Amino acid sequence: MTSDTRTTDAAAQASWPGSRNQAAHDDTLPLAGITVISLEHAVAAPFATRQLADWGARVIKVERPGSGDFARGYDETVNGLASHFVWLNRGKESITLDLKNPDARAALECLLAQADVLVQNLAPGASARMGLDFETLHATYPKLIVCDISGYGDDGPYRDKKAYDLLIQAEAGLIGITGSADTPARCGISIADIAAGMYAYTGIQTALLRRARSGLGCRVEVSMLEALGEWMNYALYFGAYGGTPPAREGATHPAIAPYGPHRAGDGKEVIFGLQNEREWLTFCTQVLENPALASESRFASNSLRVKHRPALTAIIEETLSPMTAEQVVARLDRAGIANGRLNKMDAVWEHPQLKARERWCEIGTEAGPVAALKPPANLSGLIPAMGDVPALGAHTDTVLREFGYDSTRIDALRKSQAI
Repeated sequence: MTSDTRTTDAAAQASWPGSRNQAAHDDTLPLAGITVISLEHAVAAPFATRQLADWGARVIKVERPGSGDFARGYDETVNGLASHFVWLNRGKESITLDLKNPDARAALECLLAQADVLVQNLAPGASARMGLDFETLHATYPKLIVCDISGYGDDGPYRDKKAYDLLIQAEAGLIGITGSADTPARCGISIADIAAGMYAYTGIQTALLRRARSGLGCRVEVSMLEALGEWMNYALYFGAYGGTPPAREGATHPAIAPYGPHRAGDGKEVIFGLQNEREWLTFCTQVLENPALASESRFASNSLRVKHRPALTAIIEETLSPMTAEQVVARLDRAGIANGRLNKMDAVWEHPQLKARERWCEIGTEAGPVAALKPPANLSGLIPAMGDVPALGAHTDTVLREFGYDSTRIDALRKSQAI
């Protein structure tokens, strides 16, 4: 689907259900009544605001006229739409505003006057240059919560550096401990963005609780480096106090053995891991059917098993060689040893556990319905909103009318290319 198809005008979009106001959610949801304005793009901020939308908040996504959130153009894999955008933007209303245009900025001020939260992950310093920093806004909108998401934070020597997920993975040391012994590797998902988005989501909720007591908004500041740094704490402790960082061992745990993929006789790999000496004895006795191995000097403790991992892996895989992966899993299950299959994406999509727990539902997009996973936090008695993915600018006219603009003023904004 081309960009021109995605950016049709409001009249054309009216026939698509996704052009309806996404805020028409169940008012019993915990965040119902909260209005969020988001100057967002890519992953981190959209991930945070999508969580808010799933639980009832009204999220108004402000996009650049004509092109919108650049994540819309990452790929065309979901019926012509970008996979990142479909994942991150359900349940939101999309409006277009050129914030460099004074008329568009005036429209944004109308939105902020009735908003509870402003979220932004613009380029370093951009929000402050536009007067959208917390200090400036707080004087006019004292109840407004402002959440700023950046790569490195707004001070320090790295404050002006651009930051993308891959770069933060490198700076935070994640790439340094991921991959094989010879080749470092990035994590296969945007984990730095996701970490920052989750801390923004929880930070906003914490700020809302604080405001309920104080009556005042506050600033929530999240940097990608600090978010991923928190998730790296085990490795940081291991390196700082142990003298060496965790070794790159592919899919094998660097500090526990056996813990990782092992090949069965049919060539397929099964991942399993042990947590303590009791499990090691059970594994030797019931899975390998070799009780004597449990007390062999090379493998008598976890540290020794890690030291002699190649020899241990050879013994395990030789024992498993007469069995298929399914047979190995069955034996591990009988012994109570934790295990999992090395699934590819198609197997996860069809995962029997996700199906049994009815984790998939259907949401709307301008390209037709698509499957979506429900939020992983299940709140008893509540069903998440799971709204549609908005077309670019689909809600511009509706939102502006609601916030006081008549058709004449909206037409004038469109003529001046403010929207």
